[in-house]
Amino acid sequence: VYILYSESFDKYYVGQTANLQDRVLRHNSGTEKATKAYRPWLLRWHTEKPSRSEAMELERKLKNLSKERIISFIQKYS
Repeated sequence: VYILYSESFDKYYVGQTANLQDRVLRHNSGTEKATKAYRPWLLRWHTEKPSRSEAMELERKLKNLSKERIISFIQKYS
């Protein structure tokens, strides 16, 4: 599970993947339609979960947070 940040647009993006390095490269290359317009992305936080279902559960919870709560979460767990 990861959180990206676009300084240019002051926007956060939450996702989950099995290959973080490749996924961040894909976000920054513009091949991901949902994040293409907000490049470049900086990795602000990430963690590994033992199963995909646990990763998806955390991703869903993080996606429901406001921007302010995402910032607080990053500060608390970084």
